[in-house]
Amino acid sequence: MGVFVVLPLVLPLTAWPMSRLAERRLHPRTATVLLTAVGAILAVCSTLCLALLGVVGTAQLPGNPLPDGWAAPEVRAAVPYDENVGFAAIGVLALVATACGHTLWRHYRVRNGAWRALGDLPAEPAPTPAPTTTSAIRATSTEPPAPPALTVLPDEVPYAYALPGRAGSGRVVVSDAMLAGLGAPERRALVAHEQAHLAGRHHRYLLASRLTASANPFLRPLWTAVAFSAERWADEEAAREVGSRRVVATAVGKAALISGPSPAPGIAGFAAVGPVPRRIAALLGPVPPARLWPPADGSLYAAALIAAAGTAASALSSLNAAVALFVVLKAATPL
Repeated sequence: MGVFVVLPLVLPLTAWPMSRLAERRLHPRTATVLLTAVGAILAVCSTLCLALLGVVGTAQLPGNPLPDGWAAPEVRAAVPYDENVGFAAIGVLALVATACGHTLWRHYRVRNGAWRALGDLPAEPAPTPAPTTTSAIRATSTEPPAPPALTVLPDEVPYAYALPGRAGSGRVVVSDAMLAGLGAPERRALVAHEQAHLAGRHHRYLLASRLTASANPFLRPLWTAVAFSAERWADEEAAREVGSRRVVATAVGKAALISGPSPAPGIAGFAAVGPVPRRIAALLGPVPPARLWPPADGSLYAAALIAAAGTAASALSSLNAAVALFVVLKAATPL
């Protein structure tokens, strides 16, 4: 095991430069998928190493279900960490499990609570032509295939969010106050943005990135980068749908100025306060390249190389530590 068992706990630091550069230099779709995958690998590796260290401490607990040979002095001598490290790992692993469990519970509680709150409210087809009034939005037909349904709530608090469903369905939920604060083209941009969240299953990327941050705090920058990239992804899809990046930028800015707290925290919303200025600046700039990788960029390539090396080292270190511990414990287990 040696130092390999603790390396994956700190190697997520190698992904920090990539998280900052990817959200600015890569297409938001590519950045979202790439950062989510890197974060998931690093989180799994660090959690695995905590579990391996936890075995060291668990072998010393009275009444543990492991074979008696695992606590023999010879095995203790072969394992480079004493039981104190193992006990600490068990405690940290319990905190990780609690944090991840709370993240999952909160996600499904908010989502299911939102669906229960909607109850039997009618789901209306989302618009494609530019409407002129709030009532026009409700009456406009959709183009096939039918996009997620639109639910307009009579609420004085401005908000809009994409509510994912249980079987791939979902709803775009928006309040009357939000629609009243936007012009007709901006309403269409808002709905297109939320439809993009549902069509791209962005809630899955957001949940996965929150879980990785719960598993290892060093992965929190990747979580925030994924959240920003997912919003940018939806912005670009909305701009393509309405045919104007400036309209989407105007809609994002207006919605940020009038929006209140989301009634469904943790669900993708239209105007989260933090990244709005950067989203507007990106929309007013050139269209990001749709290719998998942008033209030559030395800083981005260097950051990607560091992140790839850190991710590979984390995976190899975890594998090395797991195999080494398996060999030691197998040798100590009587046939």
